[in-house]
Amino acid sequence: MTRISPTIVDNLSSSDISHSVIRHDWTIWEVEALFQKPFNDLIFQAQLAHREHFDPNQVQVSTLLSIKTGACPEDCKYCPQSGHYNTGLKKEKLMEVQKVLEEAQSAKASGATRFCMGAAWKNPPAKDLPYIVDMIKGVKALGLESCMTLGMLSGEQATELAEAGLDYYNHNLDTSPEFYGSIITTRTYSDRLNTLSHVREAGMNVCSGGIVGLGETERDRGGMLVQLANMPKHPESVPINMLVKVAGTPLENVEAVDGIDFVRTIAVAKIMMPASNVRLSAGREKMSDELQALAFLAGANSIFMGDKLLTTANPEVNRDRQLFEKLGINEGHDWGEAPQQGECPLKAMYDAEKHNDQYFDAMAGQS
Repeated sequence: MTRISPTIVDNLSSSDISHSVIRHDWTIWEVEALFQKPFNDLIFQAQLAHREHFDPNQVQVSTLLSIKTGACPEDCKYCPQSGHYNTGLKKEKLMEVQKVLEEAQSAKASGATRFCMGAAWKNPPAKDLPYIVDMIKGVKALGLESCMTLGMLSGEQATELAEAGLDYYNHNLDTSPEFYGSIITTRTYSDRLNTLSHVREAGMNVCSGGIVGLGETERDRGGMLVQLANMPKHPESVPINMLVKVAGTPLENVEAVDGIDFVRTIAVAKIMMPASNVRLSAGREKMSDELQALAFLAGANSIFMGDKLLTTANPEVNRDRQLFEKLGINEGHDWGEAPQQGECPLKAMYDAEKHNDQYFDAMAGQS
């Protein structure tokens, strides 16, 4: 990656990249400059941005349940649920509605305010949508926020889920457009952006982020964040995952991401999307208390609580509670929503993406 001169980094003062302004016009060179700031300066700027929109000592808690496990037709190289790889994962059919609601009730009793349900599908089959709708209605009846990740959605499916009362839909971009094809070939970047468009048009909140540690460059991390931050409206929730390496997947031996680099990604995400909840997501099970504390300081203010995230390990609830107690963190409810300050100047980087109104060309005008 081309390094940016110290002069450019120094010139990106608070007047140039204000922590108080919601922007939709980020360029890749600005984001690279953020990544290259001295660590203490970066964390300080992120914390200032965070405090303008959130209680700095409050973390929103969600629980995630796999409602249909394994045999996914996608070839995501990081995923143990892909049917393309032999990871020893036991395949399971769609859970019964009552069983899902029992899990939701248990999550609420443990302190979760949002219940998230994930199914390993390319897109939800029509025959299963009535059961999905019943799950959403049942979770809402318990007084919980609802979230689902079911793969790609058509506009009609998004509308049906919204009418059932679904609050959030998760569909991660995973990485930059440039690196995406090295990780996934069975669906395009535009497919993902189209689903997010359908979710937004249906009136649901968007949950979309990515994964750090896939073998991507710092520039790729910045490119992913540019895509998210330059959407017409920022995602309300931005999960930042640290890759959990799973035996049998093509990425099982990829070099582990440095913890400080991971925290930098959290901080840059918060500066670019200050009114969004940045979720410290997968990978926490192997993070030290100190690393998680740095992530919270950098602006992470949401986690998944529970012993498992779909099929991978997560810290035990007691460990999380002990960490919260040490840090003086309260479990809170997310009532916030990122303000909308107008639309970004949307352009196309590749012919295949040029008609997608969620795609932003961060390199436009760059030499």
